[in-house]
Amino acid sequence: MITNNSQQLPLYKKICELLHREITAGHWLPGERLPVESKLAQDLGVAIGTLRKALAQLESEGLLERRQGSGTYVKRAPSGSAVYQFFHLELPNGGGAPTAQTLSVEQVILEPVASQLGLRYLKTKLWQIRRVRFLNETPVAVEEIWIDHRHSHLLEAKHLHESLYMHYRENFDFWIDRVEDKVDCAVAPQWATQQLGLTENTVLARVERKGWSNKNQLEEFSRTWFMPQKCRYIARWS
Repeated sequence: MITNNSQQLPLYKKICELLHREITAGHWLPGERLPVESKLAQDLGVAIGTLRKALAQLESEGLLERRQGSGTYVKRAPSGSAVYQFFHLELPNGGGAPTAQTLSVEQVILEPVASQLGLRYLKTKLWQIRRVRFLNETPVAVEEIWIDHRHSHLLEAKHLHESLYMHYRENFDFWIDRVEDKVDCAVAPQWATQQLGLTENTVLARVERKGWSNKNQLEEFSRTWFMPQKCRYIARWS
């Protein structure tokens, strides 16, 4: 059963993330001026006040520069400070505003996953979180995430933030500092194909991820299945 009670990012923050990703994708380059506020707000479908709040946030982070009487300019390329800095799926032409919908949260015992997490006791209970990922409100992927159950005695969809990494930072005693991704292709599980409206046994692109905390502790293991015809996996280095 789909649960739709997870805590969503404020609208202005979603706009921040969208603009951040559009700049990362190269739609606007350092030194380039953004469209005028009225046009940009119309294109994004938000009020000018919401847009201005997002622009002010990005200006405070040093990403944008607002020049009196001239407009808003890209000051520098993103440095990885965004909420979705480790989210590497983009639309085929780049960018896209990421959102997530929690499908289920349950406690499980999965020895292969416990082994991936480096847990000594393989029958340790795990929190298993299943979600659908969207870009510009289009479902493009599903994911399954596991963490040690000892981080929370009670975890429900309504407790989770739309950004799990933000949830870890605000509610648990760690944040994800680095990740390791392995990308391949695999037959997607039945629950995944059902959510994406695909036939059973469909082969999809898959990302297996391990996430380490700021304390250098392996805290998260996940699998994401995504549709290559709707999005692509992008990694950038500088």
